[in-house]
Amino acid sequence: MKSSVYFGDEKLKACYEGLKESQVEDKMLLNWISRAIEDLEENAFCGIQIPKKLIPKIYIDKYKIDNLWKYDLPKGWRLIYSVANDGVCIISILLEWMDHKNYERRFNY
Repeated sequence: MKSSVYFGDEKLKACYEGLKESQVEDKMLLNWISRAIEDLEENAFCGIQIPKKLIPKIYIDKYKIDNLWKYDLPKGWRLIYSVANDGVCIISILLEWMDHKNYERRFNY
Protein backbone atom coordinates (compact mmCIF):
# COMPACT_ATOMS: atom_id res chain seq x y z
CA MET A 1 0.00 0.00 0.00
CA LYS A 2 1.59 3.26 -1.14
CA SER A 3 2.24 6.01 1.39
CA SER A 4 3.63 9.48 1.80
CA VAL A 5 6.71 9.65 4.01
CA TYR A 6 7.29 12.43 6.55
CA PHE A 7 9.77 13.05 9.33
CA GLY A 8 8.40 13.00 12.88
CA ASP A 9 9.98 16.39 13.62
CA GLU A 10 12.22 19.04 12.10
CA LYS A 11 15.25 17.96 14.14
CA LEU A 12 15.16 14.50 12.56
CA LYS A 13 14.75 16.00 9.10
CA ALA A 14 17.75 18.27 9.70
CA CYS A 15 19.79 15.28 10.87
CA TYR A 16 18.88 13.44 7.65
CA GLU A 17 19.85 16.46 5.56
CA GLY A 18 23.09 16.74 7.53
CA LEU A 19 24.09 13.24 6.44
CA LYS A 20 24.55 14.63 2.92
CA GLU A 21 27.45 16.78 4.11
CA SER A 22 29.14 14.16 6.27
CA GLN A 23 31.79 11.47 6.15
CA VAL A 24 31.73 8.39 3.91
CA GLU A 25 30.27 6.15 6.61
CA ASP A 26 27.41 8.57 7.24
CA LYS A 27 26.75 8.81 3.50
CA MET A 28 26.23 5.03 3.50
CA LEU A 29 23.63 5.55 6.23
CA LEU A 30 22.05 8.29 4.10
CA ASN A 31 21.81 5.85 1.17
CA TRP A 32 20.25 3.17 3.38
CA ILE A 33 17.68 5.58 4.80
CA SER A 34 16.91 6.97 1.34
CA ARG A 35 16.30 3.43 0.10
CA ALA A 36 14.04 2.76 3.09
CA ILE A 37 12.05 5.91 2.28
CA GLU A 38 11.58 4.69 -1.29
CA ASP A 39 10.43 1.30 0.00
CA LEU A 40 7.98 2.91 2.45
CA GLU A 41 6.56 5.07 -0.34
CA GLU A 42 5.77 1.85 -2.19
CA ASN A 43 4.52 -0.09 0.83
CA ALA A 44 4.01 1.48 4.26
CA PHE A 45 3.85 -1.99 5.80
CA CYS A 46 7.13 -3.35 4.43
CA GLY A 47 8.76 -3.24 7.87
CA ILE A 48 8.17 -5.41 10.90
CA GLN A 49 5.39 -4.34 13.25
CA ILE A 50 6.41 -4.02 16.89
CA PRO A 51 3.79 -5.42 19.29
CA LYS A 52 1.86 -2.67 21.09
CA LYS A 53 2.99 -3.87 24.51
CA LEU A 54 6.65 -3.39 23.44
CA ILE A 55 6.29 0.19 22.16
CA PRO A 56 8.57 2.38 24.31
CA LYS A 57 6.67 5.01 26.27
CA ILE A 58 8.88 7.75 24.83
CA TYR A 59 7.28 7.29 21.40
CA ILE A 60 3.75 7.27 22.77
CA ASP A 61 4.36 10.43 24.83
CA LYS A 62 6.26 12.37 22.17
CA TYR A 63 4.37 11.39 19.01
CA LYS A 64 1.00 10.15 20.36
CA ILE A 65 1.27 6.99 18.25
CA ASP A 66 -0.55 3.69 18.67
CA ASN A 67 1.57 1.60 16.29
CA LEU A 68 5.27 1.22 15.65
CA TRP A 69 7.26 -0.41 12.88
CA LYS A 70 10.90 -1.34 12.40
CA TYR A 71 12.69 -1.33 9.07
CA ASP A 72 15.99 -3.23 9.15
CA LEU A 73 18.85 -1.32 7.55
CA PRO A 74 22.24 -2.88 6.71
CA LYS A 75 24.92 -3.45 9.37
CA GLY A 76 22.44 -3.70 12.23
CA TRP A 77 20.91 -0.24 11.87
CA ARG A 78 17.18 0.20 12.43
CA LEU A 79 14.70 2.77 11.14
CA ILE A 80 11.73 3.26 13.47
CA TYR A 81 8.49 4.59 12.03
CA SER A 82 4.74 4.71 12.54
CA VAL A 83 1.90 4.43 10.06
CA ALA A 84 -1.10 6.76 10.08
CA ASN A 85 -4.14 7.40 7.93
CA ASP A 86 -5.20 11.00 7.34
CA GLY A 87 -8.51 9.94 5.83
CA VAL A 88 -7.26 10.30 2.27
CA CYS A 89 -3.94 8.46 2.17
CA ILE A 90 -1.54 6.39 4.23
CA ILE A 91 1.33 8.25 5.90
CA SER A 92 4.63 6.77 7.10
CA ILE A 93 6.16 8.89 9.87
CA LEU A 94 9.89 8.45 10.42
CA LEU A 95 10.66 8.72 14.13
CA GLU A 96 14.26 7.66 14.56
CA TRP A 97 17.14 5.57 13.25
CA MET A 98 19.75 3.96 15.40
CA ASP A 99 22.43 1.31 15.49
CA HIS A 100 21.71 -2.11 16.98
CA LYS A 101 23.24 -1.29 20.38
CA ASN A 102 21.01 1.78 20.83
CA TYR A 103 18.02 -0.16 19.49
CA GLU A 104 18.50 -2.79 22.19
CA ARG A 105 18.73 -0.07 24.84
CA ARG A 106 15.63 1.74 23.62
CA PHE A 107 13.57 -1.45 23.57
CA ASN A 108 15.13 -2.96 26.73
CA TYR A 109 16.37 -6.12 25.03
